[in-house]
Amino acid sequence: MLTLKDCFDFSDLNEDEICAIAECEHIPIISALEEGENLIHSTHGRQQIATMLLRRAQECELSGMEVHAGHLRCIHKAFIARFPT
Repeated sequence: MLTLKDCFDFSDLNEDEICAIAECEHIPIISALEEGENLIHSTHGRQQIATMLLRRAQECELSGMEVHAGHLRCIHKAFIARFPT
């Protein structure tokens, strides 16, 4: 039986990126993992993920959640460093 950690280990995305996708899309983590894996394999999909992360960070800033926004910006920065769009 596969665990969630096994699924993270098989993914091209890291756990923070997957959890951020789940937050942005309002979906369960396992669904975010699947969606992220589908998106990561194309330039357009990588752009969608980068935009999603940045947009959510901006929403958090507007809501006064500066610490979480900063965390999402760090995830975004690391993502675009690994997957240039």
